[in-house]
Amino acid sequence: MPDADSAAERAEAMAVAERVHAGTDAIVVPTELVEEPSEAKPAAEPEKALWLRIRTMTVAEKVKLALRGNKDARGILLRDTNRILPRLVLQNPRITEEEILTLAKDRNVDEEILRLIADSREWTKVYAVRCALVENARTPAGKALNLLPTLGEREISRLAKSKQVPNVISVQARRILFQTMQRRH
Repeated sequence: MPDADSAAERAEAMAVAERVHAGTDAIVVPTELVEEPSEAKPAAEPEKALWLRIRTMTVAEKVKLALRGNKDARGILLRDTNRILPRLVLQNPRITEEEILTLAKDRNVDEEILRLIADSREWTKVYAVRCALVENARTPAGKALNLLPTLGEREISRLAKSKQVPNVISVQARRILFQTMQRRH
């Protein structure tokens, strides 16, 4: 059962997120954490220093950074212990398909994040994201099973033989292949 502090923190984070979305917040975060670094110049701050800097921020600053931050900040906030921050990072309008694909393939990411990705029509339009979600053992089985029929026959055949996916996925993949063979004959 979640404790009262985490529930209060979650409520505060959601209230801050609403103010940030509305543009009525007064939270200031460093611009170098909001603007994407240009390709010409390397990042001025090493990853560890950036991690320490974000770690010392208040919850409100982290919320704003999750919703407005650059790729480096998003990557760090996705691994934050506060469970609301990764959800807010997914709402960042600058998050890329590449970042979503990396998350979908990550076997250490929280199930809730995979569920949110699987529920998003925008991200499941991308074939590679659908494949990664079905292959990821942490993806909730119901979501993976819903995405399985949208994959190509070659991918389904590979999943049917794979030992890396949950048994329920490989069994369903074999059923789909069997039904496909039945229709052909």
